[in-house]
Amino acid sequence: MESQIKERKYFIDWLRIGLIISVFFFHVGMIFRPEQWHVNSAISFSFLDPIMWWLHLWRMPLLFLVSGVGTYYAIGHRTSWQYLKERFIRLYIPFTFGFFTLVPLMVYVERIDNYNSLWDYIPHMFDGGPYPVGNISWHHLWFILYLFIISLLITPFLNYTKSGHYNMVRAKLINITTQKMGLNWLLPIIITSQLILRQYFPNSTHALYNDWAYFMYYLLFFLSGFILFTSDRVIQVLAKQRRLYLYQTLVFTAILFLLPTIFSESSIVQDYARGITEMIISLSCGLTVIGYFKTYFNSDHKFRKVLNEAIYPFYLLHQPALIFVGYVVLQWEISYLSQAVLITVLSLVSIIASYFIIMKFNFLRVVFGMKRKPTKKTMVAQNVVTRSPGIQLQSVIQKPTQFKIRKDEIISKN
Repeated sequence: MESQIKERKYFIDWLRIGLIISVFFFHVGMIFRPEQWHVNSAISFSFLDPIMWWLHLWRMPLLFLVSGVGTYYAIGHRTSWQYLKERFIRLYIPFTFGFFTLVPLMVYVERIDNYNSLWDYIPHMFDGGPYPVGNISWHHLWFILYLFIISLLITPFLNYTKSGHYNMVRAKLINITTQKMGLNWLLPIIITSQLILRQYFPNSTHALYNDWAYFMYYLLFFLSGFILFTSDRVIQVLAKQRRLYLYQTLVFTAILFLLPTIFSESSIVQDYARGITEMIISLSCGLTVIGYFKTYFNSDHKFRKVLNEAIYPFYLLHQPALIFVGYVVLQWEISYLSQAVLITVLSLVSIIASYFIIMKFNFLRVVFGMKRKPTKKTMVAQNVVTRSPGIQLQSVIQKPTQFKIRKDEIISKN
């Protein structure tokens, strides 16, 4: 039997924190990469291309997988309506706020030469249709939007996840994926979905309406996290087999970079080989990272709770900060290394300073995805409950559902 008590998975918290921070540094690199970004250095560095390409293969799929794990624990004993309400507050409100405030300001900086001032730009915030032709965009908020849409899609099935049939199916999947390198059984599902959908939606656009192949890609990683990686048995086996998945990552990474040599000229076969290899790396590298985080980062720390709370506002603020600071610093006649260091440091300082302001006001906390600060009345009530055993007993009598055990927390090991 799996544990009936949901213990805090500290390695998931640390993994989420690490992935969001990696997004920040990834976007610092985008400024100095040959590919066009929102702001770019006058000179690009081609050595960044293969590094960032490889990182791009697995960072966001892994982040969706981790989000699936977090969603499982966020649901708890909530009803479908309570879960949807919580997702609306935590995802849709920050997305909407950012869409109407943060993103238009970023678009303005990108197109600052087209307007006399910010006030001149404001009436044209939504001119011209979708970005990059027009000014309407959600930039990095696509991740939050996709998570919200996934939340809408899974809500009708939440009651099913508490059923005996679901737990029987989940138990069988766990038995399969806990065999030696059994999580590779996810690959046929992932690859098949992409072989079908990428014929019609070949490019990752983050625009949703023409991004269905990649939306399905991320959805499958999310569901994998929700269904499988919330099992202690799966995680324990993965931690033991982490080196095997590391070797698999290294082998297919070598194959990926050797493909131009293997195929002397570009062809549809090479395209399919590259796409499949990239998907294998995406999964195997993600599994490797989870295995190592479970092994070495599954403990609490005094900064974990603080960082875990701050990481959502950090994500919302990181790209505006990089674009604003980058636009200014890139005009200074200093070395490119100095530019990179200054953009990194000044952006971090601005994000941290903004966070200290956000955390003081409930309105800002809500629109940046944080929980409201408890009122004095709530804190007094909590203290009374904590100090009075009689009131605690009364609370238990009044709310016995707090101690119900979800059926899906009891899984047969067979």
